[in-house]
Amino acid sequence: MRNLKVVITLILVIWVSKIYAGNADDVVVQKLTKAEFFQKIMDLEKNPKTWKYSGNLPCIVDFYADWCGPCRQASPILDELAQKYKGKIVVYKVNTDQEKELAGAFRIEGIPAFLWVPLTGKPTMSSGIASSKEETRAMFEKMINEILLK
Repeated sequence: MRNLKVVITLILVIWVSKIYAGNADDVVVQKLTKAEFFQKIMDLEKNPKTWKYSGNLPCIVDFYADWCGPCRQASPILDELAQKYKGKIVVYKVNTDQEKELAGAFRIEGIPAFLWVPLTGKPTMSSGIASSKEETRAMFEKMINEILLK
């Protein structure tokens, strides 16, 4: 009887984790370490003075922290937009608590901060979110269309 309870519990845990984790193919927003940033976005050590984007799609880099309320409000909106614009843009996240050197390189003083990287030309920084979810989504879509997809 005890083995049956263990098996049932294990099955429930796996089932619930799949519901909340989703399919790996559904993950559209990618978290980056400094090394991954250097590989996918730009190697700041090799090109300290000249911007040279390494990606093949325009991207947004969300500089955030887990404790930040506005960051937590922006996150699901970015998730939705990453899904909506899948194949046209890429959305990345950089945890400023874990990647302090990278946040310092971009002079991040307030979060959330966003790096908008078009395929050609220089990136644009912005920070903060609007007062509502709808206004924030509209602000992000305007930036996507005016900076990334122009």
